[in-house]
Amino acid sequence: MKVGFIGLGSMGSAMAGNLVAAGHAVTVWNRSEAAAEPLVSLGAKLAKTPDRAVLGEAVCSMLANDQAVRDVFLDGGLLDAMDPGTVHLNHATISVALARELAEAHAAHGIDYVAAPVFGRPDAAAAAKLNIVAAGRPGALEKVRPLLEAMGAQTWPMGDDPVRASVVKIAGNFMLASAIEAMAEASTLTRAYGVEAADFLQVMTSTLFAAPAYQGYGKLIAEQRYSPAGFAMPLGLKDVGLALVAGEGRRVPLPFAGVLRENFLDALAHGGESLDWSALALVAARRAGLDGGDAA
Repeated sequence: MKVGFIGLGSMGSAMAGNLVAAGHAVTVWNRSEAAAEPLVSLGAKLAKTPDRAVLGEAVCSMLANDQAVRDVFLDGGLLDAMDPGTVHLNHATISVALARELAEAHAAHGIDYVAAPVFGRPDAAAAAKLNIVAAGRPGALEKVRPLLEAMGAQTWPMGDDPVRASVVKIAGNFMLASAIEAMAEASTLTRAYGVEAADFLQVMTSTLFAAPAYQGYGKLIAEQRYSPAGFAMPLGLKDVGLALVAGEGRRVPLPFAGVLRENFLDALAHGGESLDWSALALVAARRAGLDGGDAA
């Protein structure tokens, strides 16, 4: 399939690489061309401008936030450059409001919009083991199924309204942040009584919480391995903010999300900008007066 890929951060680069490896004709664009060089060496074609990357049967995008998506696809005029019948797979975590706006704008241009956010860190993206939550017109989903299969281990359909996939991703990230915070606070409590975080978390993640999210993030917390970031702290703050806004839109109270927002702000205020969001454990440790509570 002839496909464009826009947004080549650590996730996007890995996903685009898997499309190339699967034999698709991939054209890539990124604000910084340097990020595209490894993909070009694998066989991808480099687009000098984003409009040259949207001339295929489908376009995938993995941009950082609402503003980046808006700048490129809405304000940047890319919808005018895309042929009717093209399918846009948006893999970014965006607000429900923007998801709705994008669906309407694409429909007005005769372009299919599929919200397809992913669960998984860069290593899962590189191994094509992402879980992809997808919502859009059934015919559009079927058309891009080969792309989804090349990038992920499983696709989870959520109906024809793209907003559904976006809110599932927001809610899922809220659950991940809550799990990280729970482990951060609980392991700080055990440390205060002389039980190392690694010992406590090994017990928990091998028994009551033997699940990938707890095991993966528990290991990072136990080892205090917060850099390089697989999912950076500002993105955690952004996603918790999306959950709060989505909750307000339907009068759904999310008290834990409010606590998480303050803790992310605390982490960022103390130098955690470049750290993984599992470094919420540093906030808990610093508040308890324990060593290992400084971002620096």
